[in-house]
Amino acid sequence: MGRANHVRPVGNKWEQLGKGGRPLWKVGAPLAGCGPSPPDPGDQTAATPGAGGPPGAVLTGRARAASHRKVGPGPPGPDWCVPDTDRTEAVAAQALVDLPAQPAGTPWPGDRWPEGEPPPGVDLDRLLDQVCEDDAPLSSTFAAVVVHHGRLVAERYQGQLEGFGRPPVDIGPETRLLSWSMAKSMLQAVVATLVAEGRLSLDGPAPVPEWSAAGDPRRAITLDHLLSMRDGLDFAEDYVDARTSDVIEMLFGAGRPDTAHCAADRALAAVPGERFNYSSGTTNIISGIVAREVGPGEPYRRLLTERLLGPIGMASATATFDDAGTWVASSFVHATARDFARFGLLYLRGGRWNGRRVVPAGWVDFARRPRSVDPASGALYGAHWWVTDDGHGTFRCSGYEGQSIMVCPALDLVVVRLGKTPADRYPELAQWRADVVAAFASVR
Repeated sequence: MGRANHVRPVGNKWEQLGKGGRPLWKVGAPLAGCGPSPPDPGDQTAATPGAGGPPGAVLTGRARAASHRKVGPGPPGPDWCVPDTDRTEAVAAQALVDLPAQPAGTPWPGDRWPEGEPPPGVDLDRLLDQVCEDDAPLSSTFAAVVVHHGRLVAERYQGQLEGFGRPPVDIGPETRLLSWSMAKSMLQAVVATLVAEGRLSLDGPAPVPEWSAAGDPRRAITLDHLLSMRDGLDFAEDYVDARTSDVIEMLFGAGRPDTAHCAADRALAAVPGERFNYSSGTTNIISGIVAREVGPGEPYRRLLTERLLGPIGMASATATFDDAGTWVASSFVHATARDFARFGLLYLRGGRWNGRRVVPAGWVDFARRPRSVDPASGALYGAHWWVTDDGHGTFRCSGYEGQSIMVCPALDLVVVRLGKTPADRYPELAQWRADVVAAFASVR
């Protein structure tokens, strides 16, 4: 087992080639020869949604999968297509699991979390050992936090953070750790407030300057398409091959100074609304829309603090902005594990926090209703949140190298896990999350 710095069980046809030889779709071309990709066995045990979205939401009809860039080595192609219509519609037709209220007598987290004990029969020490062992498939875990019925019942920290020009530091409860793509789900909360105020629209053409020319087919893209990752843009979410990766170029290459423009400059690869393609570029396009609406840089940072981070006490959270003043919401928030758990609790409570509505009504349900199946993993996706078909209504934020905030309504449970797990071990990590849910479900 790895050294624990802090352990406390507290109370259909390809028509042309794009950049790097990647296949692009001709708009309107039929799918041909698509076969299902190997499912992620862990995520097959994961997610629930239901009906009804925020006022004004226009849900896409029958979902059709399209080309998907594999994350990691290997060529893209029709074997990465999977028809998602039947499964998505079947799960979406289910009633959403009710979101539980904060239990009577349990204070909301203030400067400190209220503490509690795990239920009798739930062996959290064993489960945390599994995710924290250095020689286990899930290594390396930096932090794990478990919140049950609104109380912190277990947490564990281990390892060190390397720094440029400074000695490594031990990871503990006050250590800010990187969200990676969990930040996408936080942006969804910010967008919700602006749509609720009438400052942004889900249904009309997304206000993106790069798409404003008359006759530009990207003018058909809506904010709803962007939130559900069904915008149809050609964007490769590949963290391995920089020669064909759009996300590496955007975050660390020529696109870094203005991430929203870099992403918005991509061509269409499919009819908007017709396919799912998970894309960090899509999130930064949305963030650029927010920046132009509220003002880039400091006004945007102030909005993020006043509307989201401040009301729920995420005092440790810092968001990274690019040179254009856009929050790089695809990837970059640093916060403590406990503060990431606050965000999970906010969504578990339906967007309310200590008597205040932080996320507008209907938007948590909008987030956790599945709209698509990811062709690469078989996992379900809602609106900037992943959803899990496990009978418990579980949904989660997810980030590169296995970051996650798992929210389980039926069990009144939030589980945060932060660390570094390679992509080929994601099924084991998904199984660990399912095992945690099963342990709490067994003692309901």
